[in-house]
Amino acid sequence: MEKLDKSNHTQCTGIIRPVQDALDVLNGKWKLPIIVALLHGYKRFSEISKQVPGITDRMLSKELRDLELNQLVKRSVYDTFPVTVEYTMTKYGETLKDVIAALHVWGENHRKRIFGDDLLKQPVNKDHLG
Repeated sequence: MEKLDKSNHTQCTGIIRPVQDALDVLNGKWKLPIIVALLHGYKRFSEISKQVPGITDRMLSKELRDLELNQLVKRSVYDTFPVTVEYTMTKYGETLKDVIAALHVWGENHRKRIFGDDLLKQPVNKDHLG
């Protein structure tokens, strides 16, 4: 068995820590689907709710606040009657496009590997995707 030296441990920790940080920010069932919806342009709350099936208004509100605190989403309030609130990705949030694209490709390949030729015959269970 190969002995772990200190430099390998440090290198491994140096890789794990930022990955864990990213997972801490993007954790949960709903954040990635919300981000995907917002990467397609600004949206009002009700539009996001419709594009992310199964999410409750309370959960959507909480997740949007978390994404805003992490500077990924911008909330804009317009002085109209009734008040209009729109959400958009920040420039920083848009840096997730490549991450989302990589996850998309990996997910498609994973489905093909698991389901094989039956991929197109398998119904998409949205409870497992979000």
